[in-house]
Amino acid sequence: MHTAVFSFAVLIAGTIPFAAHAADQSSYTMADYASVAKIDAHLHLHNAAPAFMESAKRQNFKILSINVDYPDFPPLDDQQRVAIALKKQFPQDVAWAASFSVDGSAQPAWLAATRHRIAASMEAGAVGVKVWKNIGMSLRGADKELVMIDDARFAPLFDDLARQGIPLLGHQGEPHNCWLPLARMTVNNDRTYFKNHPQYHMYLHPEMPSWEAQMAARDRMVAAHPTLHFVGVHLASLERNVDELAAFLDKFPHAVVDASARIGQLQYQSQRDREKVRNFFIKYQDRILYGSDMAQEPGQDGAALGREAEGVWRMHWRYFNTAESFKVADLDKPVQGLALPRDVVDKLYRTNAERAFPGAWKGQP
Repeated sequence: MHTAVFSFAVLIAGTIPFAAHAADQSSYTMADYASVAKIDAHLHLHNAAPAFMESAKRQNFKILSINVDYPDFPPLDDQQRVAIALKKQFPQDVAWAASFSVDGSAQPAWLAATRHRIAASMEAGAVGVKVWKNIGMSLRGADKELVMIDDARFAPLFDDLARQGIPLLGHQGEPHNCWLPLARMTVNNDRTYFKNHPQYHMYLHPEMPSWEAQMAARDRMVAAHPTLHFVGVHLASLERNVDELAAFLDKFPHAVVDASARIGQLQYQSQRDREKVRNFFIKYQDRILYGSDMAQEPGQDGAALGREAEGVWRMHWRYFNTAESFKVADLDKPVQGLALPRDVVDKLYRTNAERAFPGAWKGQP
């Protein structure tokens, strides 16, 4: 999600080949796309019909569907029912992560009820638990102040997850562009989204916590739970600079990140220093998961979504695997692909997700 929902149709429309460069011989090519096993470790599927997964399987993709406490998505119970149904139909191709509501989190009964919900979700087959940006950006306490992710009310849950080895998928804050005026934003997707959703554009709301405050709260939470397996989704909201992301990964050796909905920001950096971005992926090859942030409406046709996904998946594959220059909708000028080595791509697209979520795609419904 854009943190609401990523604009895939716009992205596809601008993805056209521009020019070709010779790729490193150790890299995959576009011809390898369908034959290489891949995992999209960040989607939101809300329809149990099989058409989308049948399309994903033809493209050699397994998926992780993530439940989110997001008001524009179906209720959490409905999200979970769809996830369980998809896992039952595609036990070796689908995994899912649970979530919980923060409504009433100041009440004494909330902790026990939430622990029960998480336990029931794990028993039903979930492989992780997601927390969303409503913590830090909309949830308020009795004093009307925003409740941040390091608030004491959440610590017992995170202690539980750490003790049980359950990954916590964390989405805190927004892309840094959210705190900039539209004219200074680095990618077109952010510029369009925040122009159309001014209520979420933090530059217009200086009374809200800063990007730095959101990141600091998240870091304090992760530091307070050093054995927690933390997955910072959307590049842990550190997408503006791979040096900042590297510092986060160095500081928290148990953390990994997914690249969902932030590949445009990586491409923006590639335009300015391709080798720096390429070297980052090689150095941190064990710590990054591929994800798209595809979001499905409950009534959306799965076959149509599959065709849309193929355009996005192929564009991302071109960026990570080839040295071609091509146009993408997020940027006004062409970007050259990274031509990552095959073993790095195998980790990015599959084995890092398998390590982060052990047994997730082993077949047990």
